[in-house]
Amino acid sequence: MDVKVARDLAEGMKIMHLEKQCHNMLRQPVSLIVLVAIVGALLGCSSTNRGKPAQAPESRVALKGAGSTLVSLLFKHWFLTYQNKYPGVTITYASVGSGEGIRRFIGKNLKEEEMVDFGASDAALNNEQIASVSTGVVLLPVAAGGVVLAYNLPDFEGDLRLSRKAYTGICLGEVRYWNDPLIAQTNPGKKLPKLEIITVVRQDGSGTTFAFTKHLDAISEKWHLRYGPLTRVSWPGTALRAPGNEGVAGRIKESIGSIGYTAYAFAKEGGLKMALLENKEREFVKPTEQSCAAAFASAEIPEDLRLFIPDPAGRDSYPIVTLTWALLYSKYEDSKKAAAVRDLFRWCLLDGQKYTSETGYLELPQNIAARTLTALKTITP
Repeated sequence: MDVKVARDLAEGMKIMHLEKQCHNMLRQPVSLIVLVAIVGALLGCSSTNRGKPAQAPESRVALKGAGSTLVSLLFKHWFLTYQNKYPGVTITYASVGSGEGIRRFIGKNLKEEEMVDFGASDAALNNEQIASVSTGVVLLPVAAGGVVLAYNLPDFEGDLRLSRKAYTGICLGEVRYWNDPLIAQTNPGKKLPKLEIITVVRQDGSGTTFAFTKHLDAISEKWHLRYGPLTRVSWPGTALRAPGNEGVAGRIKESIGSIGYTAYAFAKEGGLKMALLENKEREFVKPTEQSCAAAFASAEIPEDLRLFIPDPAGRDSYPIVTLTWALLYSKYEDSKKAAAVRDLFRWCLLDGQKYTSETGYLELPQNIAARTLTALKTITP
């Protein structure tokens, strides 16, 4: 018999028994005060059993996180689904960017409202940052995605193809107009306007910026010597700055002649046009879940789980991809929070993976997911 049905039947029998007792008592010469007391006790007992929540109030746990905007669409879907399934846990996540998420996770000089139980970053943590966290750190790859160059050219028909020289030139401020020969030569027969290129970039410390500039650092000597991989860049030329991936995607959508880097998930959600980029094998590849997944196909994850693929090999590989890491503490003072964090991210790594494609992300490769689950077990109260 179904457990719920059995429980409802038991409650029904209790109520019938209670009604019979009340009826019998009313026939006896019992004082009104005693009668009220007995009935009140019986009703209280029945009400307590009938209204008991699935999880007792003392077992409820509230988790707070902050960080990456690149993964925020997936996190939103994950956390809402998880809370509906396990109402004893409430999760709030502030999509404030990887840089701010790291700052809050490290936890120096924070206001009370900034304190978190976990962070998220597309740049992981460096050795110095890890050493600064006294409780220890577990870096947990939980999601994978692509970084695209989305653009706004209303009269341009077909797919825009950008060579490595063209898009690094745009980022360096050397390719300034849409009809530049470097763009025209990979788009033969296409009408390109004599229109100034407006780059749209992040104004906040960003893991998306880190993934994008790590790629530029790998393919361009000029970029390597001038900037390197960074979470925040002093961009040359005419640049519009916006907070978060959502902000960048919004600016591109409203600015004719613009091009900017943002997470594939946000460009897809916003209906933005995305450039085909030249990869390591000199193929022009369209950003899709499949081409981004191809970039991870032969990746070997290192012991510390900090896997970066700044210039993936393979004819079908999209050239700019990244992991997102959940930043967790090795040791939590509150044993209930430790258990809740472990259970939440275990669900994300197992059941939660089926929601990745529909939100514009990639299912974690099996070898990465297996290593991540092992790392999750090291978290202790």
